[in-house]
Amino acid sequence: MRREPSGSRPPPRVSEDPPVDRLRVVVTRAAAQAEPLVSRLEELGYEVVACPLIEIVPLADGPIDPAPYDWVVVTSPNGAAELARRLTAPPRRLAAVGPGTAAELRAHGLEPALVPRVSTQEGLLAELPRPAGRVLVAAAEGARRLLVDELGADFVALYRTIELRPDEAPEGDVAVVASASAARALAASGARIPVVAIGPQAAASARDAGLTVLVEAETHDLDGLVAAVARAVAET
Repeated sequence: MRREPSGSRPPPRVSEDPPVDRLRVVVTRAAAQAEPLVSRLEELGYEVVACPLIEIVPLADGPIDPAPYDWVVVTSPNGAAELARRLTAPPRRLAAVGPGTAAELRAHGLEPALVPRVSTQEGLLAELPRPAGRVLVAAAEGARRLLVDELGADFVALYRTIELRPDEAPEGDVAVVASASAARALAASGARIPVVAIGPQAAASARDAGLTVLVEAETHDLDGLVAAVARAVAET
């Protein structure tokens, strides 16, 4: 997998005469999170269809005390927002799985001590200093257990991802899927639109569901998604 920079990049440039007049991009992100991606794509001239295929539901409101932990690990922007809302104090050390998660933590005044070069649980596990001490993994209900199992970590489920079924299958030339759940929901809707995926888990879920993956984002954040759409257009 290609390595990614931790900083933000400017919006990608496309050719002077991109075929955007005929290109419709379906954005499948949750309604509360879609606007930044929709705006960026519209600025590039694409016709954008917002079709939320997932809903994020917080699981509890109880406080989270990070004091017993040497590391608190967050594996998604949604998890970062929920964790920040429920923390009783800043953690001793925070690890974010990728730049999008790190940006969400910073938006809440929390600075991660570790953002791995490869934005996966495997990448984070490879760069986490050892011995890691006592670790808390804060993630979605049903999240992958790699970090928990390998580190003997405690786990807190912060939110549930609900897959939505639209009344009609979305129509477009390409769909953007930013999670495995969105990829599954897109396939379940009956749509057979080729997709741009935010990362390896979303791409694998899309392929498993019978969808064609045109491009996988090089960085797993908003900039990476926008650049991946532009690259998909250039290659089609």
